[in-house]
Parts: sequence; C-alpha cells; structure tokens
Amino acid sequence: MTSTKQGTLSRGDAGALIAFCIAGVAIAAYITVFSIIRIITLVSGTMIPVLVEFVDQPIEAPLGANGENITLELDRASLTVPSLPPVAIGAGVLGQITQIVTIVVVIGCLMLLARGILSGTVFSRRNTVLVMVAGVVGLIGFAAVRFFENMLANAAVSAVTDNALNNAVMSIEPFTFILAAFIISVIGTAFVIGDRLQRETEGLV
Repeated sequence: MTSTKQGTLSRGDAGALIAFCIAGVAIAAYITVFSIIRIITLVSGTMIPVLVEFVDQPIEAPLGANGENITLELDRASLTVPSLPPVAIGAGVLGQITQIVTIVVVIGCLMLLARGILSGTVFSRRNTVLVMVAGVVGLIGFAAVRFFENMLANAAVSAVTDNALNNAVMSIEPFTFILAAFIISVIGTAFVIGDRLQRETEGLV
C-alpha cells in the first residue's frame, strides 16, 4: 500500500486549500494570457518592448542642482526595438512557451497535491512524486525562461546600439538558484520520510 487516509481536515484547512486551488487557476490563466499577448507582440516584429538588464553601465542624468548632470549606474531599462532578427524573436517566443508550460505543470501538480490532501492523504508516494515534479520543473523551467529572456534582451541591445554595447547578462543568480534547489530538496525529503514513517506505522498496527 502506497497511501492511506490520515485524518479529516478542518473546515478552515479545507477552505484554505480550495482557495489555494482557485488562486492557482487564476494565476495560471493570467500568465498564459499574458504570455500569449507577448508572443503576438514578438511575432508582429515591429516596435517590440524589451526589458534589458545592464552590468556596470554608467549614464549621465540631469538630476543635480540647477539641472547639472550626475553619474548613475543603470541597472535595467525598457527598450522599444523597431525590429529584431528571427533568432531573437524565436528565443523570446520559446521563453514565453516555456513559461506557460512551467506554470501549468507546477500549478497542476500542486492542485493534484491539494486534492489528495483534501481527500485525507498527506504522505504517499503519489504526493511525493507530485512535489518533486513541481519543484524540478519549476527550477529548470524558470531558469530556461531567464536564459531565453536574456538572449532576447541582448539581441535588442545589439539592434539598438549596432553592437556598440555589450550588456551580456546571461547568468542565473547562483544564490537564488541554489536556495530554491535546497528548499525543494528539503520539502521532497520531508515527504519521502513522511511516507516511509506512515508505512512503517501501518506495519506496526
């Protein structure tokens, strides 16, 4: 036996899980619609807004006394590009498709997990698999989205500056990535141990 009924949830807990599921559907729908609109904008090929990140990029801005220029370090900016090469558009479209798939898979797994918990089963092999799939897909998926968005941003900067500026932000924040992987590992381990202890307890009864 891989699962067992582990008690009945209170009305408050059940209500919270149902609200979580409703919020998950709303989030998935919003991001899907947003991504589809973004894909349409990219495919149109003209006047494409692109969010760009910069590294050590100083700029002069008239923000001092009497309108004097002061030096600022530009961290990110939105560029509207008249046109982009097909490779850049393809990267942007792939990024949006990856985002849709990642969100739908993660939220789908978590909703199935919530459904299992609502039925009274918290620790089981099925729930453990759902947690791990959601974590791994989310981790890899969002890293891939970041990669494709960086490709699009670098292409936009090259197109606007005629390759005179190289912002080249192509990396994933290592601390954030490692922290997310650690949290996923801890949660997955907790479900594995919970499932094993539950089955051992059944064997003693």
